[in-house]
Amino acid sequence: MSEHAIEFLRGWIGEKVQCPHSPIEIDQQAETLAKECCAKAAEAGILLEDIQEEVGDIQELIASRL
Repeated sequence: MSEHAIEFLRGWIGEKVQCPHSPIEIDQQAETLAKECCAKAAEAGILLEDIQEEVGDIQELIASRL
């Protein structure tokens, strides 16, 4: 994965991923945040494939951070 993609993902997760109030909300929040992350990465010119190559499923990564 490119250094630019790594920096983007780290910054985005640090800014956007916050612990939900209820464990039940984790899957729903992770799905929403993954979609938002993909959209922002595309706006920044970062290919989803570059991110997935390094971290796998973005939704699973975000859920693990929540």
